[in-house]
Amino acid sequence: MSTTAETPQADPAAPTGKGDRSVRSLAPLVRRLHFYAGVLVAPFLVVAALTGLAYTIAPQLDQIAYGDQLHVPAVGAATVPLAEQVEAARAAVPDGTVTLVVPPGSADATTRVVFAVPELADRDRTAFVDPYTRQVRGQLTTWFGSTPLTTWLDDLHRNLHLGEVGRLYTELAASWLWVLVLGGVVLWWGRQRGRRRVRRMLHPELSASVGVRRTRSWHASTGLWLAVVLLILSATGLTWSTYAGARFDLLQEQLDATSAEPDTKLSTGHEGHADGDAGAAEESALSEVDTVLAAARSAGLDGPVEITPAAGAGEAWTVAQADDVWPVRQDVVAVDPGTGTVTDHVRFADQPLLARLSTLGVQAHMGVLFGPVNQVVLALTAVGLLGVIGWGYRMWWQRRPTRADRRRPVGDPPDRGAWRHLPPVLLVVGIPVLVALGWAVPLLGWSLLAFLLLDVAIGLAGRRRGGGKPAEPVG
Repeated sequence: MSTTAETPQADPAAPTGKGDRSVRSLAPLVRRLHFYAGVLVAPFLVVAALTGLAYTIAPQLDQIAYGDQLHVPAVGAATVPLAEQVEAARAAVPDGTVTLVVPPGSADATTRVVFAVPELADRDRTAFVDPYTRQVRGQLTTWFGSTPLTTWLDDLHRNLHLGEVGRLYTELAASWLWVLVLGGVVLWWGRQRGRRRVRRMLHPELSASVGVRRTRSWHASTGLWLAVVLLILSATGLTWSTYAGARFDLLQEQLDATSAEPDTKLSTGHEGHADGDAGAAEESALSEVDTVLAAARSAGLDGPVEITPAAGAGEAWTVAQADDVWPVRQDVVAVDPGTGTVTDHVRFADQPLLARLSTLGVQAHMGVLFGPVNQVVLALTAVGLLGVIGWGYRMWWQRRPTRADRRRPVGDPPDRGAWRHLPPVLLVVGIPVLVALGWAVPLLGWSLLAFLLLDVAIGLAGRRRGGGKPAEPVG
């Protein structure tokens, strides 16, 4: 929620003496961690917020840049068979292998036929076909269905176009975001008193005079309004990150909570098109796409769908619902193209809870779960986060000493030694928890260790400058 915090003269959440072992004694340590983490991690959050803000308008930009490919010039009376549309696309991309067929999701949309092309590596070639005339409206290089523009914006947000090295910036931001949010909520809660505590937390202190108090109130109350969305963005961002994402995948496997896939193995007697020329076999198999789609519709798969041809001889086709707008429709069926029989049906409602939550969280993160409303919420969150960060740095500036004999560019950090006031039980429980968090979220663990080492170095340097006087322990 917050990025920096001041050290007040008197804090109601602070311990009252060396003998105070209450849970309230945790506040000074949280404040110091909140301060350092905010100052050092906020630049990464600024980049994530700016690139995420740009990504929220990707669907609208796609309509402007690729309207000719995405839509038909005129809606006809009836569509031609899907197999004929696929045939037209194959003629336009003769060197590709069909990997996906996406029927139009609306009356004015084109059919998408996706090809794997050797020279494109992990990208695809997508042909856009007018379903009423079989005319190929254009071709684009796509990535998991995304247009070149959306792919560019996605790469900018995920890795700044720096590949795997660049992905570390987003993982670091997501790793610390939830720490800053929860720490900020704890600190802001501790400052409020009385029965109207919650109400007072939700709006800035407009009556406060211009200065650090007013800045802090805007910083904290805005962050509180954004807290839930920021926690969701942090959690979902970590699920597909490099290191924390690998830990999440391992957890899903250990809990047997991965998404189930339909069984595509066909029984003996339905071996498909295993013999003869490979090109002729593919053409014959693709001619059955209408049969496959009809079988999926009969099984209840309405709305937008994606059709994947069989991976090989003796394999079924799969048809997956692709409706991301709430309530989502994500059922998947396997279909024997020779008989038009549904051989397996995996329902989204039957998926493990963790798998469903992960899917919904990722869709919310990408701004597609609630349609345009999701985009607006994410855009407002990005703008709000930029404001919270700006107010945090402003507080740091406002707290700088201004007397002539103590002029400094910025304010001092909270005092060291806060850990000495912690009850022993918090130390006993807290250390294993930190170790577990460091394992689950590696970049959080390593960067926290780096902060501690830096703090030790600063303390030792201060001790030498003080002529050998003991420095306060780090906290």
